[in-house]
Amino acid sequence: MKIVLVGAGSAQFGCGTLGDIFCSKLLEGSEISLLDIDAQSLDKVLRIAKASIQQHGLKYTVNATTDRRLAFKGADFIISSIEVGSRFQLWDEDWKVPQQYGVHQVYGENGGPGGLFHALRIVPVILDIVKDAMDVCPDAWIFNYSNPMTAICTTVKRAYPQAKFVGMCHEIGWLSKWLPRMLGMKEEDMHFRAAGLNHFSCMLELKERKTGKDLYPSVREKAGAFFLREPGYSDLWDAYRETGVMDESEAYSKADSGRKSRYEWADRHLVKFMLENYGLLPITTDSHFGEYLGWAWDVVDHRGIMDFYDAYKVMLAQNTRHEIKLQTSERVIPIIDGILSNAGFEESAVNVRNDGLIADLPSWIAVEVPAVIDKSGVNGIAALEVPKGYLSLLRGYCGVYDLTAEAIIHKKKSYVIQALLASPVVHQTAGLEAMVDRMIAQQHKWLGYLI
Repeated sequence: MKIVLVGAGSAQFGCGTLGDIFCSKLLEGSEISLLDIDAQSLDKVLRIAKASIQQHGLKYTVNATTDRRLAFKGADFIISSIEVGSRFQLWDEDWKVPQQYGVHQVYGENGGPGGLFHALRIVPVILDIVKDAMDVCPDAWIFNYSNPMTAICTTVKRAYPQAKFVGMCHEIGWLSKWLPRMLGMKEEDMHFRAAGLNHFSCMLELKERKTGKDLYPSVREKAGAFFLREPGYSDLWDAYRETGVMDESEAYSKADSGRKSRYEWADRHLVKFMLENYGLLPITTDSHFGEYLGWAWDVVDHRGIMDFYDAYKVMLAQNTRHEIKLQTSERVIPIIDGILSNAGFEESAVNVRNDGLIADLPSWIAVEVPAVIDKSGVNGIAALEVPKGYLSLLRGYCGVYDLTAEAIIHKKKSYVIQALLASPVVHQTAGLEAMVDRMIAQQHKWLGYLI
């Protein structure tokens, strides 16, 4: 096999994914090609990789290049995690500029105007990556870790419907942290399924594996007591300010601190609201889930969101791994192993084109659903009996993604403005075009293509 890591100059992604690969027995003997536009950072990760291979006597070869088409030659699997420009400077603008123009968005990464500008900036670069892959290695599987996930996957599959393009996100890992402690059960004794849009997904069913018993009523009964003092990012940020140590990460497996929160329903005011009004448990916290809801501003834990953002900046800086640990931290390598071995296991969350998986959503939207992994690839599992109230929330955001994809593909500013007008988060018309013009001017290097 040949595996290409796009964005491998990031020590967190490059070293972390190499550690995942090195744990695989099925991939032994593979060639790993590290790809990045930053030659200096890339060389550092290459040296670390070669040292790890030698130290542990591993049967892998590794090389590095800044030439994308060269890296893609003969590739079987491409794993991509990229960002453009100065990540947090641009995210600050995505979040704060719309607020200056009167938009009550609770966060600015994936939904709302901030998520739109983020998509307009990063998706063209990812389309270029996919174009080269379609030219050089059209049968390769491409796994994407970049956000905003739904905008990326929807636009890529519209531009390149033949691409084997799958979005990967670790937010589903919250359920593995919450449910066993909430119900006093082992994770392996439960089976859950969730579905929706990325970062806007809810658990739809939870059963005891052995008996098939419906465990969702127990979740609704016990969630209040469980989440009331469940630690959140404000506790994490408080501890960091006191100690200077950040002991949390954004890995698939969420850590359990074992402490009680100083705050009620920390980061999870929307979780409480969804349980009370829809009977559903979101799979993520306020910062992400609230980006898609016009009324989230009145509900979310604003302190928790701000503390999450500050903590996240420290996580990415402080927890940069300039070492390779032989441990599986994300799900993409087990999925690749499952394809190669025809494993037939169920993966809890992937982002793929809908095509009827959630029946009442458009076929072209990328949805987050469980999937069967076997020799044919990543096969989404249809979500049955999705509650209508929840479906109405999901449908309310699909038009934004439609117009986002059209704006990127056709390079039209008018579609950007229409995407804003379609957004549930936007409640005014005055100043929208001025806001778009301001963002295009501020981020002209990436948004100047819009005319």
